[in-house]
Amino acid sequence: MKTAEQLRLVALIGETGSLAGAADELHLTAAAVTQRLTRAEDEWGTPLVERGPRGASLTDAGRVLAQHGHRVHTEVLRAQEALDEWWGDKQRRLRIGAFQAAALHLLPPALTALRHRDATADISVVDIQSVNGPDLVADGDLDLAVIAAWDNPPQPPPGVELQRLMLDPMVLVLPEDHPTALNPKPKVRLRDLAQEAWVVIRAGSDARSQFDRATHTAGFTPLVRFETESYDVAQALVGTGYGVALVSRLALTGIPGTTHRQLTDTTLHRTLYAAIRENQEGTPLVAAFTALLLNVASDLTQGWD
Repeated sequence: MKTAEQLRLVALIGETGSLAGAADELHLTAAAVTQRLTRAEDEWGTPLVERGPRGASLTDAGRVLAQHGHRVHTEVLRAQEALDEWWGDKQRRLRIGAFQAAALHLLPPALTALRHRDATADISVVDIQSVNGPDLVADGDLDLAVIAAWDNPPQPPPGVELQRLMLDPMVLVLPEDHPTALNPKPKVRLRDLAQEAWVVIRAGSDARSQFDRATHTAGFTPLVRFETESYDVAQALVGTGYGVALVSRLALTGIPGTTHRQLTDTTLHRTLYAAIRENQEGTPLVAAFTALLLNVASDLTQGWD
């Protein structure tokens, strides 16, 4: 088969004036170069090199092919340079997606540590909804997505794996002058809150489904006064004194007029994951940043304990 390698071989023989010189350039033995040249002459159907006591020179046909061989070599060099540039950019690039609470409390310490470790890293962060994170990684839009899931872990698309980062327990947020807030007991039973008005996450979300199941198990139907899609809004509404709310520990903002208590039911939590591609070859920052996220998550949970 006529190949670009044959063109390059003929060009090198012309440049170096010998088969041995071409062999050195190609990091081959002289015998291997002789075999390749013989095959090339058979396939092109004409002698390409004249061998003599003082070396080798190209035939007229060989000089024609050598011109193309030079162009092939130039394009190969350009292609290698372009690949090296792309590879270098890829190794320095890290595209992160995270839901709001993770972006506020989990990412900043990890990003700071990564900056001290590699100041040349090209990092970008975007807000995402957890449900979209794995697909964004699978499609190549993100290198890593920090997502949250209630109860069961999501099923990632092919080629994406989930690494568990931490458990984020649900806590009770209540007005600071609420009788429960004045009680010295550090933990609260959900069933003791049956008569409260509630600020809850809007129906249809996994967080709301977990809340509904928990109150049903506790034996009451909650009086829902407000619905929202944001834990920040829920805490602000609790601060008005009109209700209480279950909020993830990571999402606590400490809004004036509110306080929080732990729940005795430790099954009420969400789990945070890092969604990454299974094959991380060429993206070393993903592994490094995942390790930093695990360290930050461990520090956070130890502080909560």
